[in-house]
Amino acid sequence: MPAATHDYYQTLGVRRDASQEEIRKAYRRLARKYHPDVNPGDKSAEEMFKRIQEAYDVLSDPKKRQMYDQYGFYSESGFPGGGQARSGPGMDFGGFDFGDFFSRAGTGRSAGGGFNFGEIFEQFFGRSRAQPQPEKGTDLEYALNIDFWQAIRGTQITLSITRQDVCTTCGGAGSSGGQAAVCPQCHGTGSVTQVAGVMRFTLTCPRCGGSGRLRNACNTCHGEGRQLRNETVEVRIPPGVSTGTRLRVPGKGNAGTQGAPPGDLYITVRVEPHPFFERQGDDIHIRVPITVTEAGLGAKIEVPTIDGRALLKIPPGTQSGQKFRMREKGVFNSRKNTRGDQIVEVYVQPPKVRDERTKELLRELAQLNPEDPRASIWSQV
Repeated sequence: MPAATHDYYQTLGVRRDASQEEIRKAYRRLARKYHPDVNPGDKSAEEMFKRIQEAYDVLSDPKKRQMYDQYGFYSESGFPGGGQARSGPGMDFGGFDFGDFFSRAGTGRSAGGGFNFGEIFEQFFGRSRAQPQPEKGTDLEYALNIDFWQAIRGTQITLSITRQDVCTTCGGAGSSGGQAAVCPQCHGTGSVTQVAGVMRFTLTCPRCGGSGRLRNACNTCHGEGRQLRNETVEVRIPPGVSTGTRLRVPGKGNAGTQGAPPGDLYITVRVEPHPFFERQGDDIHIRVPITVTEAGLGAKIEVPTIDGRALLKIPPGTQSGQKFRMREKGVFNSRKNTRGDQIVEVYVQPPKVRDERTKELLRELAQLNPEDPRASIWSQV
């Protein structure tokens, strides 16, 4: 991991005391916005996407985040030269009082009274400075829109994704007998800058040894060991998914470094609404009209369900707005291995008066039922 040249919290747009969930949400939102698939050919978006990945890789790991919060940077390689704090070529401490800094930090004092940077890194990782260690690949986030019936019944989706894969030429080693290439960690400068509070360290690049170039670098990946590759992935969408469901495809994230395992692919589902069926959790809600005679005398009517037509019994005297529950006619929940219900709300549709005979029947009905349906409201106002 190269030294932090920008504030990881600002990159993700979160506060320094943000929770892991807030960091994850910010990362998913920005990764979708700046992903190369969404911004083809946009170099600035691609660079921003890399910065977002780098920031999330550090802040999502508690140990890396702890080190970043305490010292202002994260680096696997530690400090050069055995770890003893001193002034010298390539290390500008600007008269900083290490005693005050590390006494407040509570770490780093050597037995001779100096400050041993090696101990600092041992505190975080249980080991002293070494060559860059293999790192697990970062996860990828994709958003997927599916229609109502795909969510209800389940489906198989073919996704086209762009991910960092192991270089096919060098097998991830970064070298294969090719010519020297610009070091991807220091970008050819031979040094990296690390900031810890008011301290600024200018250190020899641990990857290229200060030369700014990698010898025998792979001609394909230029020493990175990984390369962007388009890939198609088959994703099974189980029945009953809903908006916000997050599916995991193991091993389809970015490749790890130096043989470390790849990250995972996470797919967040969004389900398009249906014009008639309204889904609420595992239940399906519909509204169905009934006639005046069906409401007054009762009837058995056919209603739509997600499985097809079904009979619903309407009891005599049914009121407009009354709801009926049809057991296990809702959405199947694969986690609970149960089905929701279908809720049917009926509303009484008045008859269309087209002739004198209809009017006569309605007058007779009014004479037989002279009750005022609004009489009870006057006692409440």
